[in-house]
Amino acid sequence: MRLKLPLVLASASPRRESLLRRILSDFEIAHANVSEAAVRGRSPEQEAVRLATAKAQRVFERRPRSLVLGADTLVCLGNQVIGKPSDREDAKAILQRLSGREHSVITGVCLLWPEGKEHFAEITRVRFRALSKNEIALYVATGEPMDKAGAYAIQGGASGFVQRVDGDLDNIIGLPLNRLAAALRECELLAE
Repeated sequence: MRLKLPLVLASASPRRESLLRRILSDFEIAHANVSEAAVRGRSPEQEAVRLATAKAQRVFERRPRSLVLGADTLVCLGNQVIGKPSDREDAKAILQRLSGREHSVITGVCLLWPEGKEHFAEITRVRFRALSKNEIALYVATGEPMDKAGAYAIQGGASGFVQRVDGDLDNIIGLPLNRLAAALRECELLAE
């Protein structure tokens, strides 16, 4: 897949970079440095898109002749957004809340380029099996949950926690590649 414009990924996430490299080999990375604090009164989908758009806009200000991709992933239990854990005890508490329950993973995506803008939110539902306190403690001790929304990495040590996934697995990791590729085609951003 080749693009008409140089692509800049507005993200500090190594997981997003790795995912994007599966469909595009040539892009730059620029950190957006946007506060991820949630705004009250918005749906999780609206909030994910708002954060993705803020990241894309921040980078687009510096790279106005590029195609900028911003993304933000939220984990929600019902309508409550569960962010990144503040410490190990918080990570344990988050995983205990997700234990034996279904939650949603929502990734907001924003594409900005000189002639336009496209944004969307992709939702994947995940059900965890019941987790013991011991396995939660062992997982948290690895340190893996500490920089991840929902305190877990489905592609890592938490893969065994998952009972069922309804939707795009790449979305849970941080970037819904199929939907992104479709948006690039629909917006006529692909080179011939």
